[in-house]
Amino acid sequence: MRIAVDVMGGDHAPDAIIDGAIDALDQLGADDQLVLIGDETAINETITERGLKNDARLIVDPTEQVIGMHESPIEALRTKPNSSIARMAWLGSRKAKDERCDIIISAGNTGACVAAAQMSMRRLPGVHRPGIAVTLPTFHGPVVVCDVGANIVPKPHHLHQYAHMAGLYAKLVHGIADPRCAVLSIGGEEGKGTSLVKETATLMRQDDMLNYVGYIEGRDLFDDRADVIVTEGFTGNVVLKLAEGLAAGLFKTIAHEIFEVDPELAMKFEPVVKKIYAKHDYHEYGGAPLLGAHGICKILHGSSEARTINAAIRKAISYIDHNVNEAIVETLAQANITAEGATE
Repeated sequence: MRIAVDVMGGDHAPDAIIDGAIDALDQLGADDQLVLIGDETAINETITERGLKNDARLIVDPTEQVIGMHESPIEALRTKPNSSIARMAWLGSRKAKDERCDIIISAGNTGACVAAAQMSMRRLPGVHRPGIAVTLPTFHGPVVVCDVGANIVPKPHHLHQYAHMAGLYAKLVHGIADPRCAVLSIGGEEGKGTSLVKETATLMRQDDMLNYVGYIEGRDLFDDRADVIVTEGFTGNVVLKLAEGLAAGLFKTIAHEIFEVDPELAMKFEPVVKKIYAKHDYHEYGGAPLLGAHGICKILHGSSEARTINAAIRKAISYIDHNVNEAIVETLAQANITAEGATE
């Protein structure tokens, strides 16, 4: 197995990204390789500092260009062909041949990662548009939301496919036997929502291969109403960022209020709060897969830390072990979702 990591992507790059990738070496076999893409000097310095200069599993793939978080994805890829993101995506493609990597990972510019992956890796057979599937931790268990940023102007049949792909991800990776699939809307009534929402709901309702449970509102995401929620990328990204910010804010507020009332009580509650926080910490979920890409592309939060990278590698290996891509191809062939959105 070969795993490519863009060490230049993210707020804490390159140091935290390199450290996290190296920390994941204990998950790899003797014949596996970890390809670190980016600043050659920074990568070699860390490898040397950690006494791994002679570890054959570590491959340094130097690049000279970096795509910033605020750059236009397509323009940046065009003007920076030697960027770490472009190189990473190319290594994930079949064109790379003997250099090809089974997994590619980046915490860099999301739009650039998606565009590069689609241009280099292409799509799995039967997939119309890849989508980013993020896992939201809840009291009742994980909830998979797709899409959260890859496709902001989708068509109904794209969301229909997302339900199938995210459902397989929830089933195979998260162990949910028969994932309940819902469409995110502004109300539970079938008459509400945009034309995209209504048409998507119709397609999913008519699909016997899906466990469709109807519409779901934003307030119900954490209330055990569904295991898979489909939406367009703009709304999905807003939901993701809101959920992350709300969780962090609530924990800070609870900790502060308890400490204000009784500092000793706060100390007693600290282990409990930390345990709960760990269950709701997005760093532990290792980013989000780009479902439908012809390979395994993990897209991480820009604020990713070393432990986020470590978790991403662990989760990506699990993705391979559970043959998610093979299941997607087989399922979409059975569902036969046409470009017009009709299930034949």
